[in-house]
Amino acid sequence: MEKRAGLTRRSFVGLSGGAAAALGLALAGCGTQQASQKDTVEKAAPSSGTAIKTAYGPVKGTEEGSVRIWYGIPYAKAPEKDLRWQAPEEPASWSEELDCTSPADPAIQFSNNEVTGTEDCLNLDIYATDGAQKLPVLVYVHGGNNQTGTSQEIPGVDLATNDGCVYVSLSYRLGLFGFMCLPAFGQDTGNFAMLDIAAALDWIRANIEAFGGDPGNVTVSGFSAGGRDVMAMLASPLFAGKFDKAIAYSGGMTTAEIEPSQKKEALALAPLAVEDGKAATEEEAYRWLLADDAEVATWLRGVSAERLAPLMGNAGIRMSVFPHLFEDDMVLPKGGFANADYNAVPLLMLTGTTEFSMFSAFDPFWKSDSLTAWSEDEQAAAKAFAIRYGSDMYRIFNAECSAEEMDSRYGKDIYVCQVAFGSETSAVKIDTFGSFHGIFVPMLSSKNNYTSLVPDTFDKEGYQAMGKAFNAYLKNFLETGNPNGEGLATWDAWDSKKKESMVFDATETDAVIGMADAHTSYDEILAAMDADTTVPDALKKLVATNDMAGRWFSAANDAHYGAPDFWAVPYTA
Repeated sequence: MEKRAGLTRRSFVGLSGGAAAALGLALAGCGTQQASQKDTVEKAAPSSGTAIKTAYGPVKGTEEGSVRIWYGIPYAKAPEKDLRWQAPEEPASWSEELDCTSPADPAIQFSNNEVTGTEDCLNLDIYATDGAQKLPVLVYVHGGNNQTGTSQEIPGVDLATNDGCVYVSLSYRLGLFGFMCLPAFGQDTGNFAMLDIAAALDWIRANIEAFGGDPGNVTVSGFSAGGRDVMAMLASPLFAGKFDKAIAYSGGMTTAEIEPSQKKEALALAPLAVEDGKAATEEEAYRWLLADDAEVATWLRGVSAERLAPLMGNAGIRMSVFPHLFEDDMVLPKGGFANADYNAVPLLMLTGTTEFSMFSAFDPFWKSDSLTAWSEDEQAAAKAFAIRYGSDMYRIFNAECSAEEMDSRYGKDIYVCQVAFGSETSAVKIDTFGSFHGIFVPMLSSKNNYTSLVPDTFDKEGYQAMGKAFNAYLKNFLETGNPNGEGLATWDAWDSKKKESMVFDATETDAVIGMADAHTSYDEILAAMDADTTVPDALKKLVATNDMAGRWFSAANDAHYGAPDFWAVPYTA
């Protein structure tokens, strides 16, 4: 579609006017509502066409079949220059039609060994069928360890069509731009990405009806880091009242303590400080960066985004490499989820059964000198060992362990499921990767990053039937908070006594779906690792203290096998 003349995303930001109120909760206060999200959008019933009025100005989208799409609608000002590491501010108003017909640039990040994207990233994409009116709203937070990724991770054409919803996918600050907790900033929180997401949810409540969505029926969802962000929203006082249901795909409970996080940030930034003459050595720079000195913040706001983006990259699902989701006692409680007063809403959690396969398979550890003493057969057995037991730990971490932690204090139904398709127990096996991290994505979108990874797999009749059933459950959940419906196998809410999950699997031709006892524990997994004779004990410990260690899920493994302290820094206090 040819773009119409009007403002671009970049040009509208510089216009004068518009509220400059702080988001959600003010950094010095405890409120939970955005200070000035405009609520004067004209009611649209039903919503049709791609020219829509928002509270800040008109937008023009595009069409793909029967689905209307608006890309990169700004929900806040560009968080750059003086607004870097500040709470997001409402966008300036505009009067000319904003061109939202093509995807916006992603948030600045270090991806595929290059810096891409822009700091002007606080925008969202909306997908809605023509004539949509008061449909459930599904909000999606992309994955990428909160360091990389894009709102286009799961396009929404199929979801809007198959699940009867208005689909909204968010862009938010990534890496150090989204999570910065050095003392010099004097903020009550360093969880800026979470402030971004909260601002986006306020925008959605105020504006989504014009696009055909129901502002009173908003479900937050996310995959991987986005799933962990969803779990953090459930534990955050900032997000009270901002959504009505939640879905965590391969999420789990992760937070980071402030002091060790500050040390890791200072360690990463020290070389830049030396380059800029702020200190003579990296140790001096490290100590300067940990000081409550306004000059630190002034300097960092002047450092180019291109120099900051590559820092702390390739975290490999290790919080110690890139700390985030800080326990600041404001956005997230000190002590993490154990001390949370939950925003209890109906919750659906999903995991694959071989979640660790990709992380282990591509770990540089397998090419390290520490393995040269072992034969090819022994190394192959060690890789299988790591994937088997690492995946079992990651599997329960993603869903079951969260359900067990929340069970007695949550007060709303929790629905737990596992996708077994592709695993060793499935009729359809996927070599090496099994039921990998992201196995569910092709069920939601025919356009995805995984179909080319395992060709001629997701187009099988069985997977398609499984996907059709999953989308039926999803549609019911979006509408009512309960996934069950006519013609579907009953999906029971989590019960701490039965500990059963819904298991999604398929043969070549048919879906295989039903409740099953897939429960295990870290103690049982560790006992099985100890008893496993496929790998020599010395090699087993080497794998357990390297490839499997320091991960989201690995605390029990690390303690059992004596892994190093991944949070350690080379300088004493």
